[in-house]
Amino acid sequence: MNEPLAERIRPKSLDDYVSQQHLVGETGSLRNQIKKGLIPSLILWGPPGTGKTTLANIIANESDRPFYTLSAISSGVKEVREVIDKAKQSGGLFTSKNPILFIDEIHRFSKSQQDSLLAAVEKGWVTLIGATTENPSFEVIPALLSRCQVYILNSFGKEDLEALLHRALIKDKWLQSKNIQLKETEALLRLSGGDGRKLLNIFELIVSAEESDTVFITDEKVMQRVQKNTVLYDKTGEQHYDIISAFIKSIRGSDPNGAVYWLARMIEGGEDVKFIARRMLILASEDIGNANPTALIMANNTFQAVSTIGYPESRILLSQCAIYLATSPKSNASYTAINEAQQLVRQTGDLSVPLHLRNAPTKLMKELGYGDEYKYAHSYENNFTQQDFLPESIKGTKLYDPGQNQRENGIREFLQNRWKGFYKY
Repeated sequence: MNEPLAERIRPKSLDDYVSQQHLVGETGSLRNQIKKGLIPSLILWGPPGTGKTTLANIIANESDRPFYTLSAISSGVKEVREVIDKAKQSGGLFTSKNPILFIDEIHRFSKSQQDSLLAAVEKGWVTLIGATTENPSFEVIPALLSRCQVYILNSFGKEDLEALLHRALIKDKWLQSKNIQLKETEALLRLSGGDGRKLLNIFELIVSAEESDTVFITDEKVMQRVQKNTVLYDKTGEQHYDIISAFIKSIRGSDPNGAVYWLARMIEGGEDVKFIARRMLILASEDIGNANPTALIMANNTFQAVSTIGYPESRILLSQCAIYLATSPKSNASYTAINEAQQLVRQTGDLSVPLHLRNAPTKLMKELGYGDEYKYAHSYENNFTQQDFLPESIKGTKLYDPGQNQRENGIREFLQNRWKGFYKY
């Protein structure tokens, strides 16, 4: 029993596949394409343990196509080209069933590695199936993404996880050799976090720890056993979200010590550097904003740098940025302003643009008064003159309220001097 349980019971057909009914159910869009033999190049995007690799194998089996696989962790451009050459040869001249090239964790491929796939996909030498846990809009180059359809896989729900457990009991010979009683399953389901592979790993751990052939699965037994074997940081589970939350809240709360500690927890756990940097980039605008506009520049440069460098050196850049953000003055005024503006739009609908603000590229538009009475700011003293920039029915509505910090206090004074009688600052 060298193979893990998840591998031993891996489904071979769509009928055995658990979950993702929106894709492979009786009316699922992907099932229809598979049955018709019309397999496009595609990206399977979803959390770990949701069946991406399994689905790729099933697609190859059901469509009777040669199947080649690469891991983005261990493969470079050289390996990609070698596999593409093999795939071209196996495709032959007299078959429309071009081989499938499956790339696990395609988001880890560099731009040059992804570029090396373009010709093969475009010319139909291979049908690409990429699997990713990251948003492909950020991690897959536009040229490659435009040639692929993206399918989203969801975390397993309660019914899916229970079905997976019962399928394991029926399909696996080792489990069949034991008398397993599922008395309680809540702890198993909760600890899995919607990850089917993790569920089966925990289940196998509990069963293998019992010396007797009769095994009673209870919530208490599961928690006791898992607590003895759990890792300090699970970058795909609940603790992943708890620790990034603690990290963000430490920066928001201006505590560089807390920020660096939680950063270290993520680094030691092998968290994706771009995930950490992306969260700091969002925070730089949401929680600091115009209190220190340089924070956004700092965070963006950090994101670009760690995307190029990676571990271990990027830990220093992440630390510098986290400390800078934590010690910056804070303001959520920009975040609040756009929230209020969107809410106002939802309430008031598509209000007409005032005539003086409209563009007038044609003679008719000019005759209708488009652009009339618009005051060109640079024609006035200090490059400013008061005029309405909002629709008539919401005139005078203040959406941006500067925060209470040194820089935005200056912004408030600037606005007060400019907009007396219009807005109350």
